[in-house]
Amino acid sequence: MSEDPTITVVQHTKKPRYEIIVGGEMVGFTQYEEAGHGVHRYVHTEIDPEHGGHGYAGILVRSALDAEREAGHRVQAQCPYVKKFIQDHPEYQDLLDD
Repeated sequence: MSEDPTITVVQHTKKPRYEIIVGGEMVGFTQYEEAGHGVHRYVHTEIDPEHGGHGYAGILVRSALDAEREAGHRVQAQCPYVKKFIQDHPEYQDLLDD
């Protein structure tokens, strides 16, 4: 029986993006730009192809949006994945800055 790998999401403000780390390996990220006035514009989400199909993108974006909410930020969803995620999860629509 194998153990589930440890999954963590970390923010890198200098890049700026959130990265998902699985079993100690960075397997994907969601990148944003400062749009001013406490707004982050999400422009790209990527999961390494060999790690696709495990739900990592959803975990990553959910964690990033939770962190944005906690920080009091709003978001613009330019990235198609983030846009679709928010459409499918109405509990995050209050974060949108149109």
